[in-house]
Amino acid sequence: MLQELRRGAGNLLAKALLALLVLAFVIWGVAPGLRDIGSGSVARVGKTDITADDFQQAYQDEVNAASQQYGRRLTPDQARLLGIEGRALSRLLSAGALDAHARDLDLGLADKTIADELRNEPAFKDQTTGKFERALLDGYMRQNGLSEARFIAIQRREALREQLSTSLIADLNPPQTMIDILHRFREETRKIDFAVIDPAKAVPVAAPDEAKLKEYYEQNKARFMTPEQRRLAVLLLLPADVKKKITISDDDIKATYELEKEKFNIAEKRRVTQLSFPDKAAADKAYAELAKAKAFAEAVTKLGFKVTDTDLGVVTKAAMIDAKIAEAAFALKKDELSQPVQGTFGLVLLRVSEIEPGRQRTLDDVKGEIADRLAGERAQRDIQAAHDEVENARASGKTLKEIAEKFQLAFREVAATDRTAKGRDGKPALDHPDAGRIVQAAFGGAAGVEAEAIELTDGGYAWFDVLATTPEAQRPLDDAKADVTAAWTVAERTKELNAFAVQIVTRVAKGEAFAVIAKELGLKIETTAPVTRSTSPQGLTANAVQQAFALPIGGASSTATADGSSRIVFRVAETIPAPAPTKQQVDRLKAELTRQLQGDVLAGYIGGLQARYGVSINEAAVRQLLGQDRTR
Repeated sequence: MLQELRRGAGNLLAKALLALLVLAFVIWGVAPGLRDIGSGSVARVGKTDITADDFQQAYQDEVNAASQQYGRRLTPDQARLLGIEGRALSRLLSAGALDAHARDLDLGLADKTIADELRNEPAFKDQTTGKFERALLDGYMRQNGLSEARFIAIQRREALREQLSTSLIADLNPPQTMIDILHRFREETRKIDFAVIDPAKAVPVAAPDEAKLKEYYEQNKARFMTPEQRRLAVLLLLPADVKKKITISDDDIKATYELEKEKFNIAEKRRVTQLSFPDKAAADKAYAELAKAKAFAEAVTKLGFKVTDTDLGVVTKAAMIDAKIAEAAFALKKDELSQPVQGTFGLVLLRVSEIEPGRQRTLDDVKGEIADRLAGERAQRDIQAAHDEVENARASGKTLKEIAEKFQLAFREVAATDRTAKGRDGKPALDHPDAGRIVQAAFGGAAGVEAEAIELTDGGYAWFDVLATTPEAQRPLDDAKADVTAAWTVAERTKELNAFAVQIVTRVAKGEAFAVIAKELGLKIETTAPVTRSTSPQGLTANAVQQAFALPIGGASSTATADGSSRIVFRVAETIPAPAPTKQQVDRLKAELTRQLQGDVLAGYIGGLQARYGVSINEAAVRQLLGQDRTR
């Protein structure tokens, strides 16, 4: 699948075409109107099922990429708002359609072809010698958590997809006219005269009298309301609280230790040096030289290797990708050089320079770790039992407060909260990470109506009762006078500013000099350097620049300042046509337009394949995997 290679997109192995394919998939998206297909898989393209594991991996890859882009780990809600699940599905369905077409066309690649491509891949070659370095390939697979078999399978599928896609887009080129038009549009520049109106000097607004305030209040009553408030009783069943009540016996800890003793081992680690060779003759020659060398590092350098590229680091046996090489490396003594070892991708010489012995941790070493784990596991089981006890108690007519006292659970009475989970003082009404979800559910219920439990993100549950509702109410004018005065002043100043700016623009349109008008009104004119459509010069907003490029020379208009507190009046002072493009500019535009054309063609191709083979999605399974449709 594509996601494994995307995790290594920084590597040259992630070819430009792969990025193009991914972009096309995201643009194309998932077709509307898809039907559920049952519980066997998450989605299906033709006869190919997309499993839950496929989707979860693709989803996590998308979340990781987006998290890196935004500089913080995305929450499930943030991922949903960004449409991460749709992008993950789109990518999987698009890849599935290409795979189906490859099978129909009976396309295939031999293992030798894949191996030859990898040996010729620049990313896996020493930058100095240009020779294939197995260590670089191993490092790539290790970094991306791939076994050798899985890596080869991915490469084969990717190569077949590339064959199909390149056959469609290899000869696409944008016409020169398109390049010229785009260049002229982007590189045209303009100089803009502008002035920012000072509201305090240009349009002073006097304090409103009672009549104006009352009129404004009556016309805008909906802006001066107290929000609906609800008083809630909230019962919280929290895993952490359940865990605290659990006592793990020494016998249980000991039994777990004895059963899983091997898991607590600290594995032996070794610093392994690995040198790769194209054939046995080269390996034997190197072995003869290294075996008699007094300074191993110098000898390695003389053979054309970089020590940093041959050092696999301090690794466990299980962490080494090639089982044969791992077996040989962990059979060596410290500073011993191996005979040539035949690995999957070629012959290697191995040397171990450090050995960190493994050891068995004692029961005392891991007693706390085991107790904490067992308590957590039991807490997860006990949570469901406690949930059922609470539900039974509710069915018997007990209040949430009574249930909390009986089972020693957390209970909160929220005196007042609005829909944003804020109290009358503007502070959080409920101290819990899922407060927003709990409050939103409460505002979907009614007083006296028993609602279902809410499953919390930590695996716990929350129950609520709506004890009382204070409806949204109109604030009297006397109570809201300060807010009404502030809102009226802003509205009045905005109206006057707009009228003032319109007068200036009208005078410029009639032929009056902008400089003369500005001097008369006490405005300071500034002139930008030549700007393009995509430039944001200091003092001007992007909206002003876009308007300026829609006006003729001498044309004027106005727009709000960036903070909305005033207005900018501006005039197009000069238009400068785009100069003839340089070769670099032509090449860059051609490449950009080519990518866009290729993306359009690929999108249409993939859409056609999906229509041919049929695409179906098990929406219930997707929601369940994302925790959006859990059974309570």
